[in-house]
Amino acid sequence: MSQEKNSFTIYKFLEEKNLLKNSPEYWWPNAGTFEVVVGAILTQNTTWKSVEKSLKNLKGFLDLESFLSLSEEQLKEKIRPSGFYNQKAPRLLRLSQNLQNDFKDFNTFQKEVSREWLLAQKGVGEESADAILCYGCFRAQMVVDTYTKRLLQEFGISFKKYAEYKSFLEESFSEFTEEEQFFYFAKFHGMIVEYNKQL
Repeated sequence: MSQEKNSFTIYKFLEEKNLLKNSPEYWWPNAGTFEVVVGAILTQNTTWKSVEKSLKNLKGFLDLESFLSLSEEQLKEKIRPSGFYNQKAPRLLRLSQNLQNDFKDFNTFQKEVSREWLLAQKGVGEESADAILCYGCFRAQMVVDTYTKRLLQEFGISFKKYAEYKSFLEESFSEFTEEEQFFYFAKFHGMIVEYNKQL
């Protein structure tokens, strides 16, 4: 498969496989909630199954106010299944506190947060920022991860930088509205993950 393939062709290739038939509407569980912010950090360097265990432990604390009532030690214990809990717990609490300080509540954060704000937070890289924007804030941002690179390699496509992958994936959808782009990107990333799980 050649470099001539564009991202929409790849999208259609995945869509034909009906990969999201058992998934939530936007693929990520509880999209549009504060839980996505937590999940996007917890999933760093681990599997989603491990994250699900941590999220189960956090039941009742997955809104901003309740989450901030946890002490660092309590949070470490609850997110232990996700690994790197000594690192993730303080980063999550700091991110949540900054979110509250700068935006007051999650609804305002959803509407007003920028990618730059997220990338300025300790422990938030490009993949996490785009996941939060796409699945937490319903923004038209494509998420790039290891699965994405693996899939594109099958099509003979590879780049050196995250931004180059992101640009390639997004460019075929530039004619669509912002809302349509979000819907495509949410599904596109979800299909990429589900496709790789089947390999």
